[in-house]
Amino acid sequence: MSGKACLTCHLISTGNICPRCKTSTLSDDFSGLLIVLDPEGSGIAKALGIKEKGRYALKVR
Repeated sequence: MSGKACLTCHLISTGNICPRCKTSTLSDDFSGLLIVLDPEGSGIAKALGIKEKGRYALKVR
């Protein structure tokens, strides 16, 4: 897995700033991968509070 995960929203991105929440608190120490294609129809996305498509880390350290 390449990229860094945001400590705030867990979105995985390749830049130094999270494109979703605009923070610079990113970590390359994360585990688990959740790919959300349909956030409104996904029970997991609803449970995690994810409202937008994307790649997310399940655990960020």
